[in-house]
Amino acid sequence: MKDKSVLVIGMARSGIAAAPVLKSLGAKVILNDSKPENQLEGLENLDKNDYEFRLGEKPDELVDKADLIVISPSVPLTLPYAEKAKAQGKEVLAEIELAYRLCKGTTVAITGTNGKTTTTTLTGEIFKTAERGCFVVGNIGEPYIAHSLEATKDDVMVAEISSYQLEGISQFKPKAAALLNITEDHMIRHKTMENYIAAKLRVFENQTKDDYSVLNFDDETVRACADRVPGTVVYFSRKEALKQGAFVRDNKVVFAFRGAEQEVCSVDEIKIKGPHNLENALAATALTMLCGASAQAVAQTLKTFTGVEHRIETVCVKDGVTYINDSKGTNPDSTIKAIETMTAPTVLLLGGYDKGGSFDSLFEAFTENIKHTVFLGVTAPRLKEAADAFGWKNYTVVSGSFEEAVSEARKNASDGYNVLLSPACASFDMFKDFEERGRVFKEIVNNF
Repeated sequence: MKDKSVLVIGMARSGIAAAPVLKSLGAKVILNDSKPENQLEGLENLDKNDYEFRLGEKPDELVDKADLIVISPSVPLTLPYAEKAKAQGKEVLAEIELAYRLCKGTTVAITGTNGKTTTTTLTGEIFKTAERGCFVVGNIGEPYIAHSLEATKDDVMVAEISSYQLEGISQFKPKAAALLNITEDHMIRHKTMENYIAAKLRVFENQTKDDYSVLNFDDETVRACADRVPGTVVYFSRKEALKQGAFVRDNKVVFAFRGAEQEVCSVDEIKIKGPHNLENALAATALTMLCGASAQAVAQTLKTFTGVEHRIETVCVKDGVTYINDSKGTNPDSTIKAIETMTAPTVLLLGGYDKGGSFDSLFEAFTENIKHTVFLGVTAPRLKEAADAFGWKNYTVVSGSFEEAVSEARKNASDGYNVLLSPACASFDMFKDFEERGRVFKEIVNNF
């Protein structure tokens, strides 16, 4: 990198994290974003004298000045700058690709439509219990590149990886990678399900038989991808006993590999509840034990791990109503999983930024515990249309603020009810990310 001119496109978390790393390697760094400075956060942590700032402009003309282009996940490779760079023979790398090339540690990657954050966090906790040096990075919040130079060859980089990040890889090669599930999501970006599946499968593309491809046996779409991955396939299943992989038998979590079986713990001892969390636990079991963690370390962590913020998180009980924050429910399948865990009458808050997917499956999955829904955000009209087509009448459409929507949910809840925020949509119409949406929800209900 020394004396190379590197153009970093996208000044969100990963771009801001990449800048000082590139600078420390002697690169001349150009920082670009189509948004002006007053619409960006975190730039105050970067010394203005160390970088060339080109904000509020498109990157197309800047490509001429760069030897290398590094992009944030939100920046598509379909824009004109990418074609121009390609024509000039210049590499365009995702932040995770650059980080991987710089890192000495072993990479364990987790992707899928849902469950990534829980599985990634749990996998990291198991490695920590096993006293293995570990960094939990990627789409989970802390960019991979933030710790890429810090990690030693003995450390594990447990990385949550999105389909957006995988579009810009070329050499990225995890020792073990898991595909948790695939359902329709991000259709505005990927256009078709086949494109979306192909993007997810890129996590495996550089693996060899010495690496491990962990697949969900119970997900038909994922299972059908087994012949498209080059690594050694290891399944996980909560429904079937497997000859090789992580599975449930006689209500016990079992891990079998190369002829040896180990019991881990009872399913009832796993702290995080619900069928989807059992799948997440099985995936984490397979990933960590393939990389040397003991059954004892896995069991200890499964018995104590309480889950992650913004994922079916009980916030408080006010006037007999339990408020549950599932802001991480950013697509219908994720919200369906939250609905399945509800055991009391529930008012459901739905709506947000439109990613282009269908909501039909969401209403089909409603259980008798769903008593009322509140539609909000950009997708409120589409949710109303889907509800009407399905014959669901118990809804209120809120055209105002997020706080107004939460208050409306409260009005429709009685003693013994849940109010569940699980929007089945992204947050970008009202918030910068799902974390902010979840935090605001918690502030509102704690002040009731």
